[in-house]
Amino acid sequence: MPQKPEVKAAYDKAYNARPEQKKKRAMRNAARRKMVAAGKVKPGQDVDHKRMLKDGGSNAMSNLRAVSKKTNRGWRRKD
Repeated sequence: MPQKPEVKAAYDKAYNARPEQKKKRAMRNAARRKMVAAGKVKPGQDVDHKRMLKDGGSNAMSNLRAVSKKTNRGWRRKD
């Protein structure tokens, strides 16, 4: 049974306020700024990690690539 929108919003707000989530978000934003400064990201592109952070990847330039939003956000939807 799907959650009510207000319940999900409250959960998301609490989850995203956790210190470890704030740190991860800050690291992702820093990686994006590095790629933008290097001129490797075009408008409409996302910065993707070649090796995911949860699998031991890093925010080093060698582990980052610019991909389309559809490619970066669509991998979760594969059946």
